[in-house]
Amino acid sequence: MSASDNFHFVDGEGLDTAAAYRLIVGCVVPRPVAWITTVDGEGRVNAAPFSSYNYVATSPPMLGVNIAARAGDGAMKDTARNILASREFVVNVATEATMEAMHGSAQEFPPEISEAEVLGIDLLPSRHVRAPRIAASPVQMECRLDQIVPLGRGVNTLYIGEVVAFHLSPEIYDGSRVDSVKMRPVARLGGPFYAALGEIIHRPMLQRPPGGEGWTGVGKEKA
Repeated sequence: MSASDNFHFVDGEGLDTAAAYRLIVGCVVPRPVAWITTVDGEGRVNAAPFSSYNYVATSPPMLGVNIAARAGDGAMKDTARNILASREFVVNVATEATMEAMHGSAQEFPPEISEAEVLGIDLLPSRHVRAPRIAASPVQMECRLDQIVPLGRGVNTLYIGEVVAFHLSPEIYDGSRVDSVKMRPVARLGGPFYAALGEIIHRPMLQRPPGGEGWTGVGKEKA
């Protein structure tokens, strides 16, 4: 099989930050949204969405979120500052039902302004961390900061947190498994676009995952 190479070539060496951002967020899609709540030293609740996010470990469960410096002045974002000071945060899953409030919390409010108060976001207390949970989210994960990893030229920093508690709505959790379809999460695309799950495609698991989730024994296990 042969194919002609008629692709556009963009050399990564020397690529400026703005161009690199446009390319990477357009190519790496869809991206789950971590709607993070934190508390500052005065007790004000900050809520902000981040889509450079995923799980990074399962034993113990850990989440990683990349928080960049502000594009305008290069200052540290409120969420990052609060995580550094408190070493705690909550990741709330953004859904179709919460999308408007989540999107609204992305605007740059001054540090003394609580997005939760301005946008009327209902909160619930956490069990192990000071930061509250967003009541409307069906999944809320309390996290304690495990490590901080500066990346690249210093614009981006990866914050890795251990999930010390899960709060799961009975509408999406049966005591064993999370129903992602019923959760109706939203994902980020490039530019001003979001996406829902859309068509769900099923294929048998070909390797047994930890805990056997989704494993039916169809396919050959690898050593």
